[in-house]
Amino acid sequence: MRLKVGLVGIAGIGNRHAQCHTKDPLAELVAVCDIVRERADAAAAQHGVRAYYSVHDLLEGEPDLDVVDVTTGGRENGSWHYEPVMQALDRGRSVLVEKPLSSDVHEARRMVARATERDAYLGCNLNHYFTPPAERAKRYIDEGDLGEPRYCLMKMGFSGGEPLYGGPPGDPRAKGFPYFHAKAFLSHPLSVMRHLCGDVTHVQAFFGRPGFRQRAGEVLLSQTSIHARFANDCTGYLLSTRGDTPVGLGGWWSIEVGGTRGTLCIENCIEKITFWPAQTERGRVPEPVVTASGIRDFDETFPRRIHAFLEDVGARVPKDALRASGRDALAALEYTWAAMESHELGGALVRPHPLPPLR
Repeated sequence: MRLKVGLVGIAGIGNRHAQCHTKDPLAELVAVCDIVRERADAAAAQHGVRAYYSVHDLLEGEPDLDVVDVTTGGRENGSWHYEPVMQALDRGRSVLVEKPLSSDVHEARRMVARATERDAYLGCNLNHYFTPPAERAKRYIDEGDLGEPRYCLMKMGFSGGEPLYGGPPGDPRAKGFPYFHAKAFLSHPLSVMRHLCGDVTHVQAFFGRPGFRQRAGEVLLSQTSIHARFANDCTGYLLSTRGDTPVGLGGWWSIEVGGTRGTLCIENCIEKITFWPAQTERGRVPEPVVTASGIRDFDETFPRRIHAFLEDVGARVPKDALRASGRDALAALEYTWAAMESHELGGALVRPHPLPPLR
């Protein structure tokens, strides 16, 4: 049976989600909602569904909704998530929300707590690890091929450089917010690192921006350098930039995890994974195993992640087995907030706020 879906927020990302739902055999998109009436009406006409202009009216007018997909944005790309998510959870609906879970970690904590109180599914669009390379990496780790994880190196950011710089952002989502990049973007790399290496217990961070941004009077901290320690004693490093430099080796997205029996590296998120097994005999170096996905389009991560959420909700998996759950998204925000605190303390070691216990 297909799940009835109502979509809240129908701008760029919302339209992408709508296309995923209309093509997914597990979904039936029945309504769209946006405070901009013209946008809602246009999307409703395009997809042959009903249009609403408030979340209250959507929930009242569609009492049989199974899933509410929230793709609103707001300041720092997440300030408009809280209210629609809480309204939908209060009605007991399953909710999928775009990342970051919120631009305010206190709101994010309340969202996760409300989902637990209502015994409702809360998932987040942490789509970067719903890929064949990430799935293969997880098998290497779970099956013991990697051995004991010892380090995790992640680089993720936008290619750019001084010649392409167009001045401080005028977009109200980013203008005047020094931590815009950290809050809006770091949920992706931090969630991937946690997915492969587990919970983070300690964080040390230094943020900055290049001279050309400083001379323009920009406040955005466009470069983040984060050192982390995981609960399993693995150590990690994340470098993320927002168009400060051209991308180098590995492209715009790469993660390398080294273990006592092997090392793996994913390049460009969805494209390929390489595994280097450890030597078993001195002088004999094994050939690396390269597995290409055959996919080069990053946008393919969206239907894969949305389908996984629909699968989990449709199968009524235990709440703690939900893939890319609200709790998982909260973890990434807690690490982000710890990194921000560390930076403001001059690079002091910070322990992230504890996650709510699994039930």
